[in-house]
Amino acid sequence: MSSPSSTDARPGAPARPAPPAGPSPRRRSLFERLGPLPWLTPAIVLILGVVVWPVIEMVTTSLRKIDTTGTDHGPAGLIKYHKLFSDPRLPAVLTWTAVWTVVVVGLTMLISLALAQLFNQNFPGRRVTRWALIAPWAASVLMTAIGFRWMLDQVAGVFNRLLLDLGLIDHAQAWLGDATHAKPWLVLVAVFVSLPFTTYTLLAGLQTIPAEVYEAARVDGATPWQTYRKVTLPLLRPAFLVGLVINLINVFNSFPVIWGMTQGGPNADTATTTVFMYMLRGYDVAESAAMSVVNFVVVILMVIVFLKVSRWNGEES
Repeated sequence: MSSPSSTDARPGAPARPAPPAGPSPRRRSLFERLGPLPWLTPAIVLILGVVVWPVIEMVTTSLRKIDTTGTDHGPAGLIKYHKLFSDPRLPAVLTWTAVWTVVVVGLTMLISLALAQLFNQNFPGRRVTRWALIAPWAASVLMTAIGFRWMLDQVAGVFNRLLLDLGLIDHAQAWLGDATHAKPWLVLVAVFVSLPFTTYTLLAGLQTIPAEVYEAARVDGATPWQTYRKVTLPLLRPAFLVGLVINLINVFNSFPVIWGMTQGGPNADTATTTVFMYMLRGYDVAESAAMSVVNFVVVILMVIVFLKVSRWNGEES
């Protein structure tokens, strides 16, 4: 008489499946616990080495007494920050930085929006004009700034020669010799080098809008202006926010345009906080580091505002 445990061995009974081959449960759970960490490790190491460590060094330097030769004379506390905020040039630098950022970004977004709308249409030569727009983007920003500086030179500049030949001015002007004349040119060059990226960002956003949406608006009797305001702009908001925030950060931190054309002069009248920070490094390295910390905090605040706006945009959509 067979025991109950032997019933599985009877002829015709289904065979038990063999245990799956592979790593042991303990080894498999360890690998699963790591998840994507092995793949993210190179990026984390890069961020720690390129972003986190320089920030720590920057903050540490701003709290030390360091002379122009690089000799560390010990801790200084918040003395360098007090010295920075007591600098009589700082209020004008902060004011110009705010005006510079708002004006350059505002003009860049408006002109890029118009160019993106133009390039989204079908017209003869559209491909050539799109390629031509890449030129300011492909060239070095510093090279572009130096090129404009030579064009505006009082002695050898082609701009003065052109105006003299046309009889529009009586004598050559030093267009970059004072802040009143230099600031509009700085804004012009900054907008010029910012247009390609912003235009292509907005153009990509326009091309993601389905044609059926415009057809539905046309059927509903919407005018072109109503369609643009009620359909195009709301659907373009994600691309517009990306271009806006990246331009805010880039323009706020812009260095090559101003340094290449005026080097922040005369007397820091055309210097933004980034250029002013570089100018301070020749007098006080720690005070320059303190200015860097202030700039870093402002950029972080910009990023936080962007994240909040993006979350609001996602909830609304």
